Amino acid sequence: MNSIELSKKFGGKIEIRSKVKLTKKTLPILYTPGVAEVSRAIAKDKKLSKIYTIRKNTIAVISDGSAVLGLGNIGPEAALPVMEGKALLLKELGGVDAIPIVLNTQDTEEIIKTIKNLSPTFGGINLEDICAPRCFEIEERLKKELDIPVFHDDQHGTAIVVLAGLINALKVVGKNISKIKIVISGSGAAGIAIAKLLIKYGAKNIIMIDRVGIIYKERDGGLNDSKKEIAKITNPENVRGNIRDALTEADVFIGVSAPNILTEEDISKMNKKAIVFAMANPVPEITPERAASGGAYIIATGRSDFPNQLNNVLAFPGIFRGALDNNVKKITDEHKIKVARAIASLIKTPKSGKIIPEALDKRVAKKVASVFKK
Repeated sequence: MNSIELSKKFGGKIEIRSKVKLTKKTLPILYTPGVAEVSRAIAKDKKLSKIYTIRKNTIAVISDGSAVLGLGNIGPEAALPVMEGKALLLKELGGVDAIPIVLNTQDTEEIIKTIKNLSPTFGGINLEDICAPRCFEIEERLKKELDIPVFHDDQHGTAIVVLAGLINALKVVGKNISKIKIVISGSGAAGIAIAKLLIKYGAKNIIMIDRVGIIYKERDGGLNDSKKEIAKITNPENVRGNIRDALTEADVFIGVSAPNILTEEDISKMNKKAIVFAMANPVPEITPERAASGGAYIIATGRSDFPNQLNNVLAFPGIFRGALDNNVKKITDEHKIKVARAIASLIKTPKSGKIIPEALDKRVAKKVASVFKK
C-alpha cells in the first residue's frame, strides 16, 4: 500500500478517541450538567485549563503551506498530510496529542493573530513549513506574546539534530568545534538556525552560502534582514566567492539547500577527515558514494536509506513531551544544546557510520524529555 492508497482508505493518518467510555452513567459527568463544575473552576483560575482539559497533553501543529518539505509553496490543503504525519510522530514517539492546523493565509500579522486566538486550546505550538524570513518574525513574536512554548521545528529541530550529529562526528575525527571551519549551504530557516546554535555551542568560523554565493558583510544585493544579521556573526575572514571557494580547507560541510550541487572534486578540497552532512531532501547535495569518493570521512544525510540519518524526529517529540510535563513556557538555546547532548549521548561509542540514534529509537524521546525536568 502506497501513501495515496493509505490516505484514501483511512481518510488521513490520525483520529480522535474518547478517554472515557460514554454510557448513560458517564454522560452527565462528561457533559452536562457535570462539565459545568470544571468550567466554573477554570473561570476562576485559567491555569487550571492546563490540568483539567486537553491542554495538558495537546499541541497544535500549524502551517501556512508556504515551505513544505522539498515541495515549496504548495498551499494549506496540500500541507495538511505533512501536518498529520507530524502529529502521528508526536503521538507515537512522545505520547503527545497534536492537532494539525493549516491556515488559509500567508500574511504574517494574520498568522500571528490567528495563532494567538487559538492558543487557549493548546499547551504548545509547533510551527511547521512556514517560509523564511517570515517564519523568524512569526516565531519571535509568538514566543514573546504567549505563555506556552512555541517551537519552529524547521529551524530548531534541524539545528538540534545537526549539533547532536556533529558532537559525535567531532569525537570520531578528533577535532574541536572552536578550531574548525564549517560551511553551511542554505541560508533559509534551517541554515540560519544551525549557524546560530553552532556558534552558541562554540563554533568560531562558519561560512554561509546562499544562491548568490558566500554571505559576507559588505555584499551588495540578495541580503534580507535575517541574512544581514547572520553576516555579522559568521565569515570572520570575510571570504568571498562561491561554494567551492568556501570549501577549500573546510572541516565540515552542512547542506540544507538543493540536490546535486557538489562533486567529488569539491569534497577533495576539504581538510582530511572531512565531515559531510548533505541533508537536502529527497536528493542530497551529494550522494554518500560520491562524497566518500571525494575523501569525506563521515557522511550523513536526511534519508533513512543511508547511514547516519539526521532526522528532526529525534528532537521534537521529546521536546514537547518534556515541555508539557514540566510546564515549560519558553524553549531556550540552553534547552536546545542540552537536547543535542542528550541525543548524542545515546551513542556510547561513535563511529564514522554511527554518529546518531536511529529515527525510531524509542529511547530518544524519553532522554530528550528528561532535559526539561526542573
